[in-house]
Amino acid sequence: MAQFEVIEKEGLRLVKVTLRNEMVRTESGAMYYMLGNILMESKAPSAGGFFKALATGENIFRPTYTGTGELYLEPSLSGYHILDLNGEEWILDSGAYWASDGSVEVGVERNKMITGLVGGEGLFQTNVQGSGKVVMVAQGPVEVVRLENDRLVVDGSFAIARTKSLNYRVEKATKSLLGTMTSGEFLVSSFEGTGTVLLAPFPYWQVMMLRQIVAAIPTRST
Repeated sequence: MAQFEVIEKEGLRLVKVTLRNEMVRTESGAMYYMLGNILMESKAPSAGGFFKALATGENIFRPTYTGTGELYLEPSLSGYHILDLNGEEWILDSGAYWASDGSVEVGVERNKMITGLVGGEGLFQTNVQGSGKVVMVAQGPVEVVRLENDRLVVDGSFAIARTKSLNYRVEKATKSLLGTMTSGEFLVSSFEGTGTVLLAPFPYWQVMMLRQIVAAIPTRST
């Protein structure tokens, strides 16, 4: 399998992929540059896959890179987390998928209607399964939370991935509407059962600074 490595320089992070007669898949537009005998292909999906992508909003084109050499992906202020799949099935947060081994199957997971609409994840998320490595975008260092017939409640959107074995839903922070309004917490994400959740609760300082700068920019009134 290909070798994935996260490199940090000048406060930026990028992913280096070393190929030895292997194939990897990336998100569209992820390539920065490549060195060696590597062939990039971006094929349109089958008719069924095309219409499914239109219905789900999933990116239609995810290019593949095959050969021997080094592939560098676009740098970012955010970080990256490398997940090692060993036959499991994971659901990734919207926008979290970045790259994967060619042996990993990348598909779509449909959320429940209410959860998808009010939780900010949308009706569809990326599903990955099989054996190999998956690279995910993360706003900060990743924490691994393992549940054994337990429940995890998260306020915010810093849960970047979960195993499919978990029951995921978006719900009110408290049972009563008054309690929800007075608690200061309206909607939370709930993960229940046995499985694993990946959290990135603490953004890198560069990401936090950029957000503060953007928030401070006055909006133009019409």
